[in-house]
Amino acid sequence: MSDLILARALHVLAIVIWIGGVCMVTTVLLPTIRKNFSSSERLSIFHRIESRFATQARFTTLIAGLSGFYMVWRMQIWNRFEHIEFWWMHAMFLVWLIFTTMLFVIEPFILNKKLGNSGQQQPDKVYVKVQRLHWFLLTISFITIIGAVMGSHGFAFF
Repeated sequence: MSDLILARALHVLAIVIWIGGVCMVTTVLLPTIRKNFSSSERLSIFHRIESRFATQARFTTLIAGLSGFYMVWRMQIWNRFEHIEFWWMHAMFLVWLIFTTMLFVIEPFILNKKLGNSGQQQPDKVYVKVQRLHWFLLTISFITIIGAVMGSHGFAFF
């Protein structure tokens, strides 16, 4: 088996688990918590459940990043980042960078403290922000996935 085949398989598996989890959190978990729990309980419940997924998301984003970097290095396709027709590669890197920064830096060191304070004072407002952030992240992820699949099969918008 080729190392590139293995790298691509790991890359796709990591993306499926990672973005699939984001989709589940955004479309199922957040609305269910909003519907079934009081304002004062929502963030606490969300944080308890989501923290289990955060560990999984950290691992899968790490695998996605490493395998993606390996494929670009192994195939020597760095020059694709110089051309607009490969916008989807820029998008993959940007989405990965946003999530990685959120999961490894912003969430553990900044967001948890800020949400704790703001969540007690304005729980509805904070919960709406959490939902909007998840919808934004899911939307850019979907656009990137569609672009990457189409682009890797030769389709170009430009």
